Amino acid sequence: MAQKLHQPIRMCVVCRERFAQVGLLRLQCRNGKLEPYGKEGRSFYMCRSCIEHKKTPGQLSRQCKSGATVELMNRLKEIIVNDG
Repeated sequence: MAQKLHQPIRMCVVCRERFAQVGLLRLQCRNGKLEPYGKEGRSFYMCRSCIEHKKTPGQLSRQCKSGATVELMNRLKEIIVNDG
């Protein structure tokens, strides 16, 4: 009998819902700047439905420990366009 493969579950930092890891966008903050995950350091996850959520700018500034919410949102949209 075949075993079911384990599927990691992660939480979106905006809506706090839990999803399968493959369906989430993985990001990290380095020196207060938002970047796609670069294979090292602390990261966080966002679901695609929360990208335009009204709580998103505040949660991003909290994750990045930065008050520049407009710059963070612009960078988030740039990451989404470039990474698909």
